Amino acid sequence: MTISHQLLLTLFPELYAIARFAPHEKITVDYSRDSFYSLTKTSEEISVVCEQSSLPAGARAERDRRLLRVDSVLAFELTGILYSVAAPLADANISIFAISSFDTDYILIADHDIEPAIVVLESAGHKIHRSLTQ
Repeated sequence: MTISHQLLLTLFPELYAIARFAPHEKITVDYSRDSFYSLTKTSEEISVVCEQSSLPAGARAERDRRLLRVDSVLAFELTGILYSVAAPLADANISIFAISSFDTDYILIADHDIEPAIVVLESAGHKIHRSLTQ
């Protein structure tokens, strides 16, 4: 597969979770010290992505995820950035959960898939930096 972008991605060391709460439910997640978190609210749900250790034990969540960050501030007019990461992973049957911020993109991958994902991404021309701390 030919990609149009060759990216530097940083792998965060922590395990992350993707939690779901009802739209009016009180969120009991203490993500204030997390190096990354995302909160998304719709009329049907509130989704929180945070370090797994910040979630209460009984929270409904997909756990054991690893976080990759695209290490560039991405201009809005750029196209194909997320595709250049998602397509090779999809071809390798590796599932992702993508989040975009104003500046860049983040990808969550199951911990058991992270090493094969790194091989796939490096084969596609991307470079992976393994962060020891954030």
